[in-house]
Amino acid sequence: MPALSTLAAAPAIGRAEILSTRLLFLIVGFGVAAWAPLVPFVKARAGLDDGGLGLLLLCLGVGSIAAMPVAGVLIARLGSRLVLLTAVAAIVVTLPILSLASDVVLLAASLLLFGAGMGGLDCLMNLQAVAVERFSGRPMMSGFHGLYSLGCIVGAAGFSAMLSLGASPSTAAVAVVACILAALAAALPGLLPGERRGGPAFAIPRGRVLVLGLLCFAVFLTEGAALDWSAVFLIQERGLGASQAGLGYAAFSLTMTVGRLTGDAIVREVGRTRIVALGGLIAAAGLVIATLVPSWQATLLGYALVGAGCANIVPVLFTAVGRQRVMPERLAIPAVTTLGYAGVLAGPAAIGFVAHATSLSTALLMVAALLLGVAASARMVRS
Repeated sequence: MPALSTLAAAPAIGRAEILSTRLLFLIVGFGVAAWAPLVPFVKARAGLDDGGLGLLLLCLGVGSIAAMPVAGVLIARLGSRLVLLTAVAAIVVTLPILSLASDVVLLAASLLLFGAGMGGLDCLMNLQAVAVERFSGRPMMSGFHGLYSLGCIVGAAGFSAMLSLGASPSTAAVAVVACILAALAAALPGLLPGERRGGPAFAIPRGRVLVLGLLCFAVFLTEGAALDWSAVFLIQERGLGASQAGLGYAAFSLTMTVGRLTGDAIVREVGRTRIVALGGLIAAAGLVIATLVPSWQATLLGYALVGAGCANIVPVLFTAVGRQRVMPERLAIPAVTTLGYAGVLAGPAAIGFVAHATSLSTALLMVAALLLGVAASARMVRS
């Protein structure tokens, strides 16, 4: 069993460490859920057109990707507690600003900082999850990622409910900040300390780590396609109204969340390699059904299958990153996280380019082909 390279832990993992890890994933889910409903308000206040909004949103991705490669080494050099407090501070300071500001420069700077906080926390939570799972001696990664999905759903529903009851965006943002701070206070006692050590701040992923990162890229690209293109497909190809177009992503999110919350038991029974192989096949089949069967009911079923198939692939891939010996975890996990996040950012745009040149159906079938490649590469998760 390889030694931890970034987060130190006692041989026995207790409830405090498990609770802390779950809360870290929940905080990231809350942050994502709080930002999404603010986007139309930001666009209106700043007077942006679609192109201007797209450039502004790019700041979020740039901030996250810039923070991810260095998060692991900062944990190693400064300790996990300081990195956690800094990342959460960036999130809770910028959320109220994003809910009020109308100046484009201030919004861009705030989004860069918000993205950096989210990116750093994303790497920290996965590093801790790998350590906790290893010392616990049983699969736990799917459940941790399920808390992220649950945080997204509960946070988005709560934020939207506050807005529908007449709360202002700033009031709702402050309420989310309070929830994040409460979760942070509960997470600190079980936070694993960082091992202080030097080393390079960045390393290009290589060998098995590179392959695992590319598999993460493909799965995250699929998630981005469901988020950004499922509603467009249901309107454009299935004739649903705008008020119903969100059902595709809702079906995807529901099965993904349920799959992750029950995924640890499934991984124990099925095994990690089969999870990736069967998950990739199920997700690919779901995307083919959603794209080729000409009814909106079949499309919803297809997206539900995509969510179920993808649910536990990424958690298993992160477990594999923690078990490999090609690169130290403090470099490998940020590298894989960065590649995965690049799939969320670049994937939907690439789908748009392909759809413009051919058709949206063709672009989505190409994503299905990528999922078949993920299934074929399942052996890479073996120890």
